[in-house]
Amino acid sequence: MGLLEGLLFGGDHGGGRREKEEYRGGGGAEGEEQATAGMATDAAIPPLSRTAASVVHRCSRIAGVPVDQLLRRFDAEERGGRPALEYARSVVEYCSYIALRVETRRQGHLGDRDFHSLTYDMMLAWEAPDEETDAAFQKTAFSILCDDADDDDGGSIFYSSPTQTAIQVDGRRTVGPEAFAKIAPACPAIAHTITVRNLFDALTNSTGSRLHFLIYQKYLKSLDQVLSSVKRISGGHKAPNLQLSDGEVILDIYGAATTKPVLQHIGTSTWPGRLTLTNHALYFEPLGVDFSYGEAVMYDLAKDLKQSVKRESTGPWGAPLFDKAVMYKSSSTSEPVFFEFPQFKGHTRRDYWSAVIKEVLHSHKFIRKYKLVNFQKAEALSVATLGIMRYRTVKEGFHMLPTHFKTTLAFNLAEKLPKGDKILEALHDQLQQHCSRFRASEDLRQSSSDELILADPFPLSAYTMVSLGLLTLKEEDNLEGRNSMVRDVQIGRTCSVQMALERSVGYSGRVEAARATLAQVKVEDIDTNVAVLKELLFPLMEIAKWLVSLAEWEDPFKSYAFLLCFLYMLYSGLIWFMFPGFLLGSTMFMLWNKHFGNGQLIGAFEVTTPPRRRTMEQLLALQEAISQLEAHVQAGNIFLLKLRSLMLAAFPQSTNKVAAALVVAAAAFTFVPLRSIVLMILLEAYTRQMPIRKKSSEKLVRRLREWWLRIPAAPVQLIRPHDTRRWRSRLR
Repeated sequence: MGLLEGLLFGGDHGGGRREKEEYRGGGGAEGEEQATAGMATDAAIPPLSRTAASVVHRCSRIAGVPVDQLLRRFDAEERGGRPALEYARSVVEYCSYIALRVETRRQGHLGDRDFHSLTYDMMLAWEAPDEETDAAFQKTAFSILCDDADDDDGGSIFYSSPTQTAIQVDGRRTVGPEAFAKIAPACPAIAHTITVRNLFDALTNSTGSRLHFLIYQKYLKSLDQVLSSVKRISGGHKAPNLQLSDGEVILDIYGAATTKPVLQHIGTSTWPGRLTLTNHALYFEPLGVDFSYGEAVMYDLAKDLKQSVKRESTGPWGAPLFDKAVMYKSSSTSEPVFFEFPQFKGHTRRDYWSAVIKEVLHSHKFIRKYKLVNFQKAEALSVATLGIMRYRTVKEGFHMLPTHFKTTLAFNLAEKLPKGDKILEALHDQLQQHCSRFRASEDLRQSSSDELILADPFPLSAYTMVSLGLLTLKEEDNLEGRNSMVRDVQIGRTCSVQMALERSVGYSGRVEAARATLAQVKVEDIDTNVAVLKELLFPLMEIAKWLVSLAEWEDPFKSYAFLLCFLYMLYSGLIWFMFPGFLLGSTMFMLWNKHFGNGQLIGAFEVTTPPRRRTMEQLLALQEAISQLEAHVQAGNIFLLKLRSLMLAAFPQSTNKVAAALVVAAAAFTFVPLRSIVLMILLEAYTRQMPIRKKSSEKLVRRLREWWLRIPAAPVQLIRPHDTRRWRSRLR
């Protein structure tokens, strides 16, 4: 729809007062006359506002049920007195859910302009269901419009996007997050309960957290295009030659053009090809020299193979040069597999594929954890599939990728949020209710109006996939032959999934605040990091130096005093209370700071940075560190080789001494308590430099060193390996 056509024929979405037939009528003044005539036929419904009453009448006509019967059925199911605002809002919810139950079964509803207007008007009606609230919102919308007009006087239309310009010209009311979160999940293709708030934030990123109709319509049109593309691919049009299992749906393909292939890196080998993601696996088809695709290599995401998917850097011969790859590793692969997504600027393409692959992986992890089968498994996979379609829509239609706590992928969000396992547990309980409370009935398409009201007002995600032609359920799981008495979202209340999500999001704020502090303390220079570490460990380093000075008997008086105190604590048994006393002291210290700190921020930890070294100095220091590391590794190897010669009796005299020492140690550990052995070792180490024992200790250490030097190392034979360059071709 063009901008001018939308402004002329879009109708008054601020009031939501036109019917589906009116949108198909003529434009201009004739269309407005038809809208006014339609309004005159809608009777008022106290205490509903004119907007809400219009939506209720439209819902009754869609469901084929008189308004009076619809309201009586609502009063019968939702007993109990409520305030006027809450009652009006519940009526709008109830009628909207029933109408959407019918609309979502219609083919092509996501691309229908009438459906866009209907759902948007439902949100407006829910937000202002009574006259008082409706008047307040009308006044607020008018003031916002005037403020925007004043602010834009000095601007230029050439520096605004077409969508933003249309929003400024079209002065219709906008929708808030609560209304969107309540109505949008009624159509599983549009939103899911877990990610509906994040989706709203993504759509309103540039409009001040208020959803305009033009943006909402653009989102639905883009979503319809994405779903149509997936349906065409699954139907065989431009589909890759893959052996797909039952219920396997192709979610996305990249590398179809020979000019933009995906590069697969395994070890030092690199091969271009095409990557295909389904709701069960990942397929890579190598590109041959004749520009034809070979047999696909399958990386299973459904089985428990200890898979790991991460964003990594890669490049030629395995060099980490370009941060544009996704690493896949599992127990079925001998080494990690890297999929590089070449991109001139940025790495959004890699980030998108990493997110959607993880979504499929986490959905199957959820299925295995709760042992879901049949319909429950299909529902979980449908939630992940539709979530990926929405994520792709936001990427392609709005050029943004929500990440971390703002992602629109349900299972990824549950994995990242604190206490996200509670969200998955609530989702599992919801799936259990769906299966346990199905009742047999006639086909929904042939059900009466009264049965339709009693039916579940929400089509499930699996049913949406069936209606889109992307999924075929077994006869015992087919939703078209059953009616559900379970509601995904409670009318006038909050479902268990939403409550678990709200609690988890509350904890995520603390995590975000803590994560913000990490960016301030991270430094890149190795010398600066070492300086910070030394300052943090300064108290422990001072205590260690003090203990070393005591053990070296630099001040005999202090060393004797410490030894006597240690022996007294050992004799009285107080030594075993040292660790609990340390824990209690730490607890009292923290409580003291909490009580007398008055919630003040912690003062900055001051660290004196070392002087920056030149590049050549850093290279020399790195070379020296590597040389020291090599010397330590060599010393460790020599130690192990000498132990090997002792164990194999290459030096019989030394072997006899070591065997006798081991027998004595075994007898000591058998008959002497372990506590006494540990204390004897500590006393021996502490009194080694004691004036009385110093000469004998030095003599003993000297003899042990001489004895160790006489032990030969076991021989080692180095075998040169064969040529390790492996150019792996997947063509078979």
